[in-house]
Amino acid sequence: MAYTFDPIGVIRSPYKEKFGIPRQSALVPLVQSRLELLPPYANADAVRGLEHFSHVWIQFVFHQTAERGWTPLVRPPRLGGNAKVGVFASRSTHRPNPIGLSLVQLDGIDYSDGVALQLLGADLMDATPVLDIKPYISFIESRPDALCGFVDGPPPTLAVTWSAHAQQQLRALPAPPRDLAELIEQVLAQDPRPAYQDDPRRCYGIRLYDLDIRFRISDHRAEVLEIEHFTQN
Repeated sequence: MAYTFDPIGVIRSPYKEKFGIPRQSALVPLVQSRLELLPPYANADAVRGLEHFSHVWIQFVFHQTAERGWTPLVRPPRLGGNAKVGVFASRSTHRPNPIGLSLVQLDGIDYSDGVALQLLGADLMDATPVLDIKPYISFIESRPDALCGFVDGPPPTLAVTWSAHAQQQLRALPAPPRDLAELIEQVLAQDPRPAYQDDPRRCYGIRLYDLDIRFRISDHRAEVLEIEHFTQN
């Protein structure tokens, strides 16, 4: 039996591409996103009472990887990108049904233009379709004694430094997003590179908002090299 679902909303996020998005929510707590509800769900009655919850579950579609299909075995980054586990023992984006689940902090509800949830710490790309919202209930869903398999704790983080050139570019940005420097550091500290890439000479780039952030990683340290406005080729 086939099922069809319509999105109830769409994410507006500074993450403009998959590369650079943290691999779980809350790892970059400074990131600010919005979940804009779509008609007919952009109704104040649909979120009545939600303001009394601090966190919500967001069920969404992996819209940019859905067409790649799935395989029964995947290589989780936490295992170095080489060891395989079953897709259902992972949070891989390549799933039989391309849906994800993310726990995020609810920072407010904006009614100024429809209905939008203001979110903190989301690991969601811009334009991600959202299928459902549910409030997080801690006494049911928080299990400190749970076994977590190969995910036995938070991932190690990198130290982050800035080149003099990048610092100068940061200071010269007109009206930069709030806490931009700290946000860049939180994103890079998670080491966004694929697990199999470890070339200390290679320069990488991620997009945040309309900015292209260039960086290099060596000796467990990420160095911000350049910050420029993104230009579409």
